[in-house]
Amino acid sequence: MRSFGVLICALWLWLAGGAIAQERVVNVYNWSDYIDPKVIEEFTKETGVKVVYDTYDSNEVLETRLLAGKTGYDVVVPSGPFLQRQIAAGLYQKLDKAKLKNLKNLWPEVMGRLAAYDPGNQYAINYMWFTTGLAYDVEKARERLGGETPNSWDVVFRPEILKKFVDCGVYVLDSPEDLFSVALQYLRLNPDSRNQNDLKRAADLLGVARRNVKKFHSSEYINALASGDICLAVGWSGDSFQAHNRAREAQNDVVIDYVIPKEGTLMSLDNLAIPKDAPHVEEAYAFIDFLMRPEIAARNTNATNFANGVLASKPLVNKDILDNKAIYPDPATMARLFTVRAYDPATQKFITREWTRVKTGK
Repeated sequence: MRSFGVLICALWLWLAGGAIAQERVVNVYNWSDYIDPKVIEEFTKETGVKVVYDTYDSNEVLETRLLAGKTGYDVVVPSGPFLQRQIAAGLYQKLDKAKLKNLKNLWPEVMGRLAAYDPGNQYAINYMWFTTGLAYDVEKARERLGGETPNSWDVVFRPEILKKFVDCGVYVLDSPEDLFSVALQYLRLNPDSRNQNDLKRAADLLGVARRNVKKFHSSEYINALASGDICLAVGWSGDSFQAHNRAREAQNDVVIDYVIPKEGTLMSLDNLAIPKDAPHVEEAYAFIDFLMRPEIAARNTNATNFANGVLASKPLVNKDILDNKAIYPDPATMARLFTVRAYDPATQKFITREWTRVKTGK
């Protein structure tokens, strides 16, 4: 009986051990359409860690969840200004860089820009970076611009030009941080201005454009462009090239292109961070480190058309993406890109109110 008891105990421990192993999980909250799905499968196959992967389409949604506490997420992907504000609010853990062996693969210039939000790169690793610009249906744009294609913010901020696109549809990002900064840049003001008079001028300019905008949304424009339902969008570079690829796959004769306007634009950085109350910290480190492998970062770029923060991945990125200056800008274009800091509470309140006025016309 004693040996039988020992056997039963050993069997129970074996089953319990297996159950514990099966319970290893990492809960990830990321932007939609922002990873190669097979990367998730390979991470689980290699590590045994199950990935529970949820998505959102605005920084505000992520921030609301974080501020509510106990999100259950282990890895989240905030953009630069939101990251800055959330670090100040104590929402993230400092990274233990000893657990990230692939840090050596990161892009120093990109991490330097990230340091504007996270001094010393203590809390976050860049995942992807991109620009805000103009995505358009090539044929319809040429029809409306006398054979030319857009290369300036004039197409949005000069009503006589934007009206030419009303009949085929215009979408604009529902992102005040993007739109206020590019409007300020267009007005030759500081795109990072906190001056309420400057911000009011930007809001007035955006309000004029709004009359010709079909919809404000930060993800629907991808399929709308690809299907030919709209012909112009203020969008993000990677999303715009996803629209290009989807139209090509559909073989619907729609050709989508994207341009960084000549006046310059916002460079945005989406970054990997571990919430303060993450329940699976070791698994979070494993997942982040996996994403920093050059071959994995390149595959995510190839799948999403967003530039990644891993310099060592560039030789593995598809040539048509790497050579595309709208995704990987040349030095002259990089010099025209700017970043903006997180808004202080008073400015954020003003921006929120003005953005509501822009979208509603009230």
